[in-house]
Amino acid sequence: MRTALIAGASGLVGGELLRQLLAEAEYGRVVAVGRRPLDVTHPKLVRVTADFAALDRVAGELRGDDAFCCLGTTIRAASSRVAFRAVDHAAVLAFGWAAQRGGAQRFYLVSSLGADAQSRVFYSRVKGETEAALRVLGFGTLGIFRPSLLRGTRKEFRPGERIGHGMMAVLDPLLVGRWRKYRAIEATVVACAMLRCALGAPGPGTLVFESNEIAERGR
Repeated sequence: MRTALIAGASGLVGGELLRQLLAEAEYGRVVAVGRRPLDVTHPKLVRVTADFAALDRVAGELRGDDAFCCLGTTIRAASSRVAFRAVDHAAVLAFGWAAQRGGAQRFYLVSSLGADAQSRVFYSRVKGETEAALRVLGFGTLGIFRPSLLRGTRKEFRPGERIGHGMMAVLDPLLVGRWRKYRAIEATVVACAMLRCALGAPGPGTLVFESNEIAERGR
């Protein structure tokens, strides 16, 4: 049986993915790493609390086959661009390095719709820069998932998302054809798509899934 590593398991997609990983027979061990203790217990679960800037201190616990990264925040929640980059870029790369050193051959990332290292939009640019940096690490398989607005119940209140959900409830039926990728998507669907990709033994290289492709794979 395989071992899965997951970062960001306390978040919206990460929480759903953790639940699915623990229920999946293919994985006999699931290692969840985070900055705060995870309020979940399970016979297969190993909880590792660590600072992402010092993951070398817990390197011995981060050994696995597949790594799933669901780390992410917003500029509003982070309070500054510097703090946002520390999570969505630095912490993601630190986890990528640690996972690779721990033997992981496959890495699956929750990025964002519109991620582009050349974007004028700071959020999208950081996401794109993170994707580009992960490609350099040379994982056998790098799966990049770019969901649109996420639906689900978060622990923290995000007013921007609340407004967006109301708008998307009206707009979603109108988004067809090449606009379909802009439809809001359930966090459970994103998590399911990531897991199916990992279990489906995709070919080597970088795989990029836009939101409409995630919806097709995850439903």
